[in-house]
Amino acid sequence: MSHPPPPASSSVEGLYLDHRNWLTGWLQRRLGCPHSAADLAQDTFVRLLSNRQEHAINEPRAFLTTVAKRVLFNHYRRQDLERAYYQALQQLPEQEVPSEEHRAIILETLMELDRLLDGLPGQVKRAFLLAQVDGLSYGEIAAQLGISLATVKRHLHKAAMRCYFAL
Repeated sequence: MSHPPPPASSSVEGLYLDHRNWLTGWLQRRLGCPHSAADLAQDTFVRLLSNRQEHAINEPRAFLTTVAKRVLFNHYRRQDLERAYYQALQQLPEQEVPSEEHRAIILETLMELDRLLDGLPGQVKRAFLLAQVDGLSYGEIAAQLGISLATVKRHLHKAAMRCYFAL
């Protein structure tokens, strides 16, 4: 038995045709940049396409707003991560600054790590980054975070499992 196709307004194509301009305007009011707004509107629809689930959507603008807020949040997180990375690069001696190609690879790796660790408690992420990025020992992490050695081990195991099963 086949199901009738969803109404055009709830398909991604229908949402795009009916609400793309509205969503772009909504994002532009938040970002102040028409180019970034257009990019994030496209990212919102790409996210819907990658979801591949058809939903009966009663309030398309509320639905799009919810998805766009997540896209916007990720955009701001990426900007914060990039800013922190470039500030860290400025602290390096000139001879240790990586090439543009290596910077791009490192930044993409940081973005992927951020995505993989998303949803973990802050202290778990911090412990993982202190071990993996800063190269601190378990004892040093415990001292820096003010937690026991057993908690450091639990945190690192939890973060490692998240990364392992995400691949």
